[in-house]
Amino acid sequence: MNKKKIIEEIRKKRGFICDMDGVLYHGERLLPGAREFVEWLIKEKKQFLFLTNASERTPRELQEKMKRMGIEVDRSHFYTSALATAAFLQSQKPGGSAFIIGEAGLINALYNVGYSMNSVDPDYVVMGETSSYSYEKIVQAVRLVTKGARLVGTNPDVSGPSSGGIVPATKALIAPIEIATGKKAYFVGKPNPLMMRIALKKLNCSREETIIIGDRMDTDIVAGIEAEIDTCLVLSGITTREMIRKFAYRPHYILNGLHDIVKDILPKNSADSISS
Repeated sequence: MNKKKIIEEIRKKRGFICDMDGVLYHGERLLPGAREFVEWLIKEKKQFLFLTNASERTPRELQEKMKRMGIEVDRSHFYTSALATAAFLQSQKPGGSAFIIGEAGLINALYNVGYSMNSVDPDYVVMGETSSYSYEKIVQAVRLVTKGARLVGTNPDVSGPSSGGIVPATKALIAPIEIATGKKAYFVGKPNPLMMRIALKKLNCSREETIIIGDRMDTDIVAGIEAEIDTCLVLSGITTREMIRKFAYRPHYILNGLHDIVKDILPKNSADSISS
């Protein structure tokens, strides 16, 4: 299928599930076409959800970050692996407790579903991305898991993109606890089908009329394939064309970035800004 036909097929979709880091931005840098793509979604009255495996920020913080970059959307368009993790734990053990290694997005999500923070005898040890990672916390987590706490990770990402390059993500951070205890973590974020079912419910769209756009083969693309949702890999983040060959599956569509979807339908000044 040629590029023009690919873009036509993508534009026909009614529901859009979009990853954020590596698709809309790198760190604090907006990627080409991101603002114009969101404007197009709104103008065309598409149903869209920014579905991220990043757990550090709350939806409000993500909304404010996007606003600083010049994109204004309602908070309801954001859903994180932290929120999915909190919903999962609340369904498994309502009113439970957790020892958390993570940031405000994860702590607030668990608190909002009625979980208490517990560093003595928690039901769960929960790990998300964090800048306060320390040997002392890992030692404490190992002791708690050894005593019977169940180990949960917000997402299975080994690494993630940033403005300065690749950084370790949850699966890499939680690995020492798994190795030391011999216990395997349960990961809630993409490609866990839980995240995709939640996304479709929020969009109120069927699988057939929805597409997931992401930059990772091992989370975004496999999540869509396993949920029978069309997938579009953008090469603006983690994955390169060479890396695609390493996987047994392929995305339905491959584009350089969001700018490919909107470039030829925007006013000339907007198209020029994408090209520059």
